[in-house]
Amino acid sequence: MHITIYTTPTCPYCKLAKDYFKDKGITFSEIDVAADPAAANEMVKKSGQMGVPVIELGDEIVVGWNESAVEEVLKKSPKKEKQKA
Repeated sequence: MHITIYTTPTCPYCKLAKDYFKDKGITFSEIDVAADPAAANEMVKKSGQMGVPVIELGDEIVVGWNESAVEEVLKKSPKKEKQKA
C-alpha cells in the first residue's frame, strides 16, 4: 500500500503522523503543500479539506491525525507474505 502524507513544516499533527509511520517501520511519501500549490490543490480535491495532515493510504483518505482510523485502514490492507529464503 502506498502511503502519502500531505504536510506543512509547522504542523505538529503532521509530525505525529510521520513519527508514527517511522516508529512502525512503514514507508511513506511526504508532500509539503506549503511549498507546492499544485499538490495543495490535489489534496483538497482528494479530501475536501484544506487542513493538514491529509493521509492517503492506498485508496483511502484520513483527514487530520487520527491514529485509530489509520490503524483500521492498515488492518484492512492485504499483508504481503514473507518469502522463504
